[in-house]
Amino acid sequence: MRRLSRVRALVAVAFAQLRHERLQTATAVLGVAMAVLAAVLLAGVGIGVVEFGQQKFQQSGQDLWMTGGPTELRPGTVGGFQNSVVDSHDLAASVTERDPVAAAVPLLFQTVYAGRNASEFRTVVGAGSPGGGELVSISEGRGFRGGDVHYAGGSYDGPMTREVIIDRRTADLLDVGVNDTIHLGGTVATARENEFTVIGISPTFSRFVGAPTVVVRQSELQEVTGTTASDRASFVLVRATRGADVSALESDLTETYPQYTVRTNGEQFRATLRDQAVVLLSGASLLVLAVVAGVLLVLNMQLSFVFRHRETLAAVAAMGVSRSSLAAIVLVYALFVGLLGGLLGVGLALPGIELVNAVTVRVTGFENVATLSRRVLLGGFGLAVLVSAVGGLAASAYLARSNPLDTLR
Repeated sequence: MRRLSRVRALVAVAFAQLRHERLQTATAVLGVAMAVLAAVLLAGVGIGVVEFGQQKFQQSGQDLWMTGGPTELRPGTVGGFQNSVVDSHDLAASVTERDPVAAAVPLLFQTVYAGRNASEFRTVVGAGSPGGGELVSISEGRGFRGGDVHYAGGSYDGPMTREVIIDRRTADLLDVGVNDTIHLGGTVATARENEFTVIGISPTFSRFVGAPTVVVRQSELQEVTGTTASDRASFVLVRATRGADVSALESDLTETYPQYTVRTNGEQFRATLRDQAVVLLSGASLLVLAVVAGVLLVLNMQLSFVFRHRETLAAVAAMGVSRSSLAAIVLVYALFVGLLGGLLGVGLALPGIELVNAVTVRVTGFENVATLSRRVLLGGFGLAVLVSAVGGLAASAYLARSNPLDTLR
């Protein structure tokens, strides 16, 4: 009973300090809240990006990805991408001949100029595939019909269909719709000479690359970007037959085509994340910095409190209150700050994640990338308590080791 009364007294004193030191308390609570907010938003973005990426790779409907190396940007070149798969039509045809393979489709990404007329152009991402219909979901209009006739067995002298499927962002950007015509090309001069008819609108590739996109048949994209000589593609996507052993097929393709890298959806996604290691490390560094800043703020506040009230603490000690009790008051006060800061930080994270998603949509075109789960929110609140506990324990240890009565001498 006596111990319970002592605890109540310590809590009451700490709470009185909370109300008396209003400016310092508000500053500390805000600091802890900002640390929680930063940590929660970074965690929400990180987890959301991973889940979003995994979802998009699974939605591709493919089982294996064949690449010849990373697909990299090449600023200043026609097309703007370094596509590593060569002779992609022949490679896809060879892979398709295998019994466990339902389809193998080359996929090409290039940067192209697009415009409603021949005088004003915007830069968009061009995606090319032999048929297109196997990969593209249509929300308005129709998809491609028939094969890639312009390829003509590799001679590239067949008729060009001059059909294009665009996404909604491109439609708004160029102010066009189904049955309108647009100019496309790897250079402005080429774009002026090549007119395509919009036959459909699809969100497929814009959701994948996060940019305005146009989709044409692969050989026609190669033609307008001047890359027909080597028949390059970014990937060859492989879909296995139902019931086929994907792992065995992956091993078979790896052995047959050692010059290419064969990955499953999960492996391709992890490879993409490894390419963004610098960005991931930057985010982790910011998270650590937010935690350290919160600990230092609480510690500075508590040590400042001990220094400002050293005479009062000395007088209280002279009345018989032990140093451990004084240290406990400092610790309880720090925990109060942590609880308030945690609640405020978690509360701010809810509108904060909406703001992050709004900015992400405008910058990348991806919707609802950042997410806040109950686990993340509880982790943020726990972080607030941990930050305050570390700062409070450090200040308490300093006070417990010092002798307040020395101040009165």
